[in-house]
Amino acid sequence: MKAWVLNKIDEIKYEDVTRPVPAEGEVLLRVRAAGICGSDVPRVYQTGAHKMPLIPGHEFSGVVEDVGPGVDERWLNKPVGVFPLIPCRKCEPCRHGHFELCRSYDYVGSRRDGAFGEFVTVPAANLMELPEGVSFEEAAMLEPMAVAVHAMRKGIMTGEGENAVKLPLDAKVAVCGLGTIGLLLVMFLLEEGYRNLYVIGNKAFQKEKAAKLGITPDRFCDSKSENVSDWFREKASGLDLYFECVGRNESINYGLDAAAPEGRIVLVGNPAGDMEFGRDMYWKILRNQLTLRGTWNSSCGAMDPDLVPFDDWGYVIGKLREQRISPRDIISHTFPLEGLEQGILLMRDKKEDYGKVMILP
Repeated sequence: MKAWVLNKIDEIKYEDVTRPVPAEGEVLLRVRAAGICGSDVPRVYQTGAHKMPLIPGHEFSGVVEDVGPGVDERWLNKPVGVFPLIPCRKCEPCRHGHFELCRSYDYVGSRRDGAFGEFVTVPAANLMELPEGVSFEEAAMLEPMAVAVHAMRKGIMTGEGENAVKLPLDAKVAVCGLGTIGLLLVMFLLEEGYRNLYVIGNKAFQKEKAAKLGITPDRFCDSKSENVSDWFREKASGLDLYFECVGRNESINYGLDAAAPEGRIVLVGNPAGDMEFGRDMYWKILRNQLTLRGTWNSSCGAMDPDLVPFDDWGYVIGKLREQRISPRDIISHTFPLEGLEQGILLMRDKKEDYGKVMILP
């Protein structure tokens, strides 16, 4: 089969490789759509993967072509999405159903071969059957959508189960950073009923997509042409909840500066470098009793329906089934499999605006 192989940092090649064979508990998936994640860009050009050579790609969907020993044949020919995290199921977080916090996980596309090829093998336990009417492109966005829902839940909910308390729908909320995760987060916040919503972006494409989601121009701050701190003071001070989806010091400081007493800051963006708090900002955290919360990955109820506290993936699939969300609107570019490097370079070099870049083998 054909696949893109990351042999070493800054060396990814389109090669003939042996088609994988599903082991016990696995299926062979023919890839029908695969998204390029922002994390794939540094993985290819800067940091490398956990092991190389490796076929990257962790946002994907496809059709089950074959099943390994011990897998129910009902999966054959099923269209599916795939939860890419493979938990150890032995560590303390796993024993409590928090598989996204697994201390010794495997991961499709970064620790084992992924979906930037014609076929990939994955555990049957990680499959999510697609409802009728959900396209492969939409299903390839299940992973980033679930990540956005997971972050949203960490912000709007306090506690879990019967003791969970939800942030009031009239709360003042802001999302800083309108890449794929930020735009999806806006989409889900609006769907959840939060209308007092402000966003910070830096591209015309982001403003256009935010407007299509329902964000009026007066609630969009262009960080390239406006002073964000001044904009917040004028239009959106006293934030109850702030999502940082960039991973930079200055964008965290925007939220700390604009937060209401006892406000919440949810850190979503992967750090672009070292993160530091100046003394003034640290005082604001203390004196305003702010809550800073990290969020990571997502939860998938299919892994263990009786153990997982909240099913981010099930939530997303339910919204897709009900046609309450339209992730397709965020896709800006599509390439055939052989054009994958063109898509990654587009994202790396930022020569034009883009949203989700999708590969269609």
